[in-house]
Formats: sequence, C-alpha cells, structure tokens
Amino acid sequence: MDWLITLISKESIAQTLLIYSFAISAGVLLGKIKFGGVSLGVTFVLFIGLALGHFGFTVNDELLHFIKEFGLILFIFSIGLQVGPGFFSSFKKDGMLLNALAFSIVLLGIVTAIVIYLVSNGTLEMPMLVGVLSGAVTNTPGLGAAQEALKQLFDAGQISEVPQIGLGYAVAYPLGVIGTILGLILIRVIFRIKLDKENEVLINKHNENKQDKPEKITLKVTNKAIFGKTLQECKDLIGRKFVISRIMHQDSTFVPWKNTIIEENDLLLVVCSTNDLSAITAFVGETTSYVWEDKNSQLVSRRIVITQNKINGKTIRDLNLRTLFGVNITRINRSGIDLLGRPDLVLQVGDRVMVVGELDAIKKVEHFLGNTLKRLNEPHLITIFFGILIGILVGSIPFYLPGMPMAAKLGLAGGPLIIAILLGRFGYKIKLITYTTQSANLMLREIGISLFLASVGISSGGKFIETLVTGNGLLMMGAGFLITIIPLLVVGTIARSVFHLNYFTLLGLVAGSSTNPPALAYSNTIAPNDEPAVAYSTVYPLTMFLRIISAQLLILLFC
Repeated sequence: MDWLITLISKESIAQTLLIYSFAISAGVLLGKIKFGGVSLGVTFVLFIGLALGHFGFTVNDELLHFIKEFGLILFIFSIGLQVGPGFFSSFKKDGMLLNALAFSIVLLGIVTAIVIYLVSNGTLEMPMLVGVLSGAVTNTPGLGAAQEALKQLFDAGQISEVPQIGLGYAVAYPLGVIGTILGLILIRVIFRIKLDKENEVLINKHNENKQDKPEKITLKVTNKAIFGKTLQECKDLIGRKFVISRIMHQDSTFVPWKNTIIEENDLLLVVCSTNDLSAITAFVGETTSYVWEDKNSQLVSRRIVITQNKINGKTIRDLNLRTLFGVNITRINRSGIDLLGRPDLVLQVGDRVMVVGELDAIKKVEHFLGNTLKRLNEPHLITIFFGILIGILVGSIPFYLPGMPMAAKLGLAGGPLIIAILLGRFGYKIKLITYTTQSANLMLREIGISLFLASVGISSGGKFIETLVTGNGLLMMGAGFLITIIPLLVVGTIARSVFHLNYFTLLGLVAGSSTNPPALAYSNTIAPNDEPAVAYSTVYPLTMFLRIISAQLLILLFC
C-alpha cells in the first residue's frame, strides 16, 4: 500500500485532484441530507474542505488560488447570464416595490455589520465581519468578492497578509440558514397569519388583476366602421396591439397580411393581450364559438424552436414571414413566459414561436428558423470565454472613490458579473448567442461553486477549530445571527404592516434578498402556489449584484 500512502501524502497534481474530488463528491452527497425539510446543498462542500484542511490535507498555494478564482469566475458568470434577461425588467410594475424592500434588507444588513464592528471596538475586524456577513446571508459570491478585494489590498501593500475570512463565513452560515427560516416563522406568528386565508387573498387578487398575457378569441365582424378597410387600417384605428392568426371569408380560410380587406361577417381568430381583449372585441363586433381546428384541416398552428444563429436579434418584422411563406407568428414563449407576437419583438435563439399557416409553408418555416433541438444543446463557448475575457478586463480597470487610499476595482467577481448581465440582456445586438439550456447553466454554476468552496475550506481548515473554540467563534456566530435576523424582521414588519405584502410573496422576498436556496425550499414546502418562487426570481438579480459589490466596498473602505 506504499503507492496509496505516497499518493495521499506527497504533493502532486494527482494528490490535488484527489483532495478536490473527495471534498466535492462527499460534500454534494452529504449536502442532500435534510434537517427539518431543509438541506445545505452544495455548501456542504465547504465543511468537508474545512475537515480536510484541519487534518493536514493541503494544496499548493498558487494552484489553490487559481482553482478558487477560476471556480468563482465560472459561478459568477453563469449567474450573470441567467439573471441578465430579467435584470432590467424586474424593476417594472410590482418589481419596483419588491426590489426596494430587498435593497433595504441588504442595506440594513450592511449597517448592522458596521455597528457590530464599531461596538466590538476592534475585537471583530472588518474583513472577518464581511466573511460573517456573507455567511449570514448565505451569499458565497460576496465572500469571493471580498477575498478578491483583500488580495488587491495585499498586492498594493496596504495590508501585510490576507485574512482567512472563510472562517467567518463557515461559522455564520448554518445560523444564516436557520435564522432566515426562524425570522419567517416569527413574522407569521407576530401578525397571526393563516396560510389558507393568505392563499385565498392571493387568488382573489389574481382574478381581479389578470396578467397581460396573450389570449385567443374568435370574433365576427359586425362593426360597419371597418367594412372594406385593410387590416393595417384597422390596427391604426384602434391603436391596440393584436395579431389576426386566420380569417374566414365566405367559407374560405386563409392567413391574412396587412393589406387584407376586412368584410362584413368575416370571422377573425385574434391573438391579443388580456388587457386589450374588451376593446378589440367592441371594435370588431362580437364573439363567436366557431371551432377552427374542426372546420379546416389546411391551416395548422405549430410551435417552432428558433435555433438558427442568423435569427438571433432580429424582429418579427425583419423576418417578413408573411410575404416569404404566407404564415404568421402569433405568440412567443421565452423562458416559460408567453409573449404577444408583435412586429417589433426581438427574437432570440431558444425562443419557441407559435406559427400559423399552411402545412407545407410551416415545414419551410421550420427549416428557416431551425427547429433543431440539437443546436440548443451545443455549448456556445465563444460567448462564455469572450464574456470572461471582457469581464476580467473591466474588473481590472481602476477607479477612485473619495476617502479610499487606493484605486478600487470591480475585480474577478464584479467585472464578469456585470458583463454577464449585459451579455444576457443585450448579447444578441453583437450577434452573440447567450442562450444555454438550464441544465448546462446549472452544471457550469455547480462546478464553479464547488471548486471555490472546496478551496476556501481547504485553505481555512487549519484554523477553523481553533477559531471556533478558543477564538472569536461564538462572537462571530452571534454577530452573524444578528446580521441575519435584524434586517429580516425590520423590513418584513414594514412590508407586512405598511405595504400589506402577501405572506407568500414575503417568503420569496426574504429568501431572494438573502440569496438563500434553503429558505426558498422551506417557502415552497408551505406555499400552495408559486408566489415565493416568483418573488425570489424578481429580487434575486439586484440582490446578487448588491451583495457582491457591497462586500468589496466594505473591504476597500474599512481596510
């Protein structure tokens, strides 16, 4: 067995791979264990890494640093690509209130950390408190951003050594998960919230305020004011956005285009938003129960997936499908959301479009748009590594803030995050395919975060037990719990008492503002609807951005 002892004890590439493979595989496996219905997930990799570091399993410093930073970049960039398409739209309508409340939770957590720093009078140093803050809100990217900022200070000669703030993260993380769930339970008790009643209120609200989503309706033309007018003239008169999928004129069914004449008693299959339904119905005439599918076998509707790169970034008007193939695009499904097929809607690779027309024409359109699912499974490595390249360059640009002793940088966390968000939203404008399947994005993220957490654990493990038992471990745990619970209770109380936020929405708001997947899992187990997930996804992009940037700023301002 000498070969095995040599493999484990002697520093080598094989030993490094062995240590990382064990830490990640064991951490992911143990992370599936649930305590009270909640599991730590991939974060358990950190604790396995701490155990390995404690028992003397180490990795070459330069190699460990490279693996940690590369893992962080993969994780951050994948998150940015995922949240990019919805980052700016999350500030619309109800998203403004939720994001304002999430911003308040982030800000109050930072204020709490600063107060603890001042009250402790140097007992808890700011770098370690930033690690505690990241653990208290279960935000690993924030920890990585803080470590990157510390390295900038070390390279500039502002500090003599880089503190092991991963210790603070590891100490605060468990109570960060428990504290968030406990805070949600306390809010429920304080306001005497009954889940059945909350769900009933939510259902009534949704019934009163229908979402602006595409609807199909068949209308009979009885309004004399539009007899003999073209379809384009009718659209100009009513001033509403709608698509006429098919027209029946004297037992003849066809796909219309803008110069088609509308006649008396024509039947129109109209696709429009829910909010415009009543106005369009009153403008055209009256509804009818005509069943198109049973009366006409020539015209068909079919979902086609856009997989041709050349379509990326073009509008429906640019494609000119009505003239080329005699078909209409009526609806688009993007990331599970139905959109009306407006002429000015920009299409992206991965969109699923509903096309209506003759069967032969539909087949030609399939070839034109792609409809090859295999294309979606192909990785677009140019986008990923070009984005990382630009992100690193942007993250390395120095800029100066008042009161700071040195130039600040977005670093290897902030730079790739911002570029990924921008590419996810506007990448089509420079002909980059930013679409990745959910499984591919998740794989990239999990590999990145696993490498990062294992590195943090291995490098910090040697001092973990000492810090926990004889150092400031208990003090850091207490500080982390306060950072978790105070913002949650304060903002949660305001959201409930002042803004009358539904409890299920509040669940997602708190979980999202803490970027806390275990808290979201708990919320989903008690919610009979998907409201927590909707609120979580609404505030998650802004919160993630704020957590990463604020962690860097705290280090640069106080250190």
